[in-house]
Amino acid sequence: MELLPAVVASYRGAANEELAAAQRQYMRDQFPFLGIPTPERRRLSKAVLKAAGNARPSTDECAALALRFWELPEREFRYFAVDYLVANVKYCDTSLLPTLRTLITTDSWWDTVDPLASRVVGALVTADPSLADEMDAWARDENMWIVRSAILHQLHYKAATDERRLFEYCTLQAGHKDFFIRKAIGWALREYAYTAPEAVRAFLDRVELSPLSVREASKHL
Repeated sequence: MELLPAVVASYRGAANEELAAAQRQYMRDQFPFLGIPTPERRRLSKAVLKAAGNARPSTDECAALALRFWELPEREFRYFAVDYLVANVKYCDTSLLPTLRTLITTDSWWDTVDPLASRVVGALVTADPSLADEMDAWARDENMWIVRSAILHQLHYKAATDERRLFEYCTLQAGHKDFFIRKAIGWALREYAYTAPEAVRAFLDRVELSPLSVREASKHL
């Protein structure tokens, strides 16, 4: 079974225009939707994947599949691609990173960027620590979604967090004007504060961040 047409047929068969209108409104009318709630969408995905078999995909296959789904207009197909990459990134090597950059910078919004950054990019960097140098470049990128991805890629690292890099990225972008960067700084620091509260508290004392970043970072301190 070819995965893309099977997913398309399954998803389109479950479309709900009333829900789609609500989803479009929630996303500021930026993207078209089919109107499939997340639990239902994942149930459909699971059924299609089971029927397709459990073949272990290569990096090239993951990249090609994600790019094909990214060409489809409705947002749910992007969500399938993200879920697929999250599930299969363990089989991928560093050559997936350029494709991830393309996905992150195409029709960008938090709904696709954040899981790609924290669950896929982050997993690649864990598997190949040399990619941290690439994250250093991303943290200085002109594209704010690439910057956000660099800040968030360690979101689930906990004790494995490279504290120096996290604090460096937050300091580097502390004066950024965009809400999504200021929010990402606070979110990343808040998550790390569960692991190292004193280190985050000391960082907040010595670095001037936006009120939004400080408020987010301090929620559980």
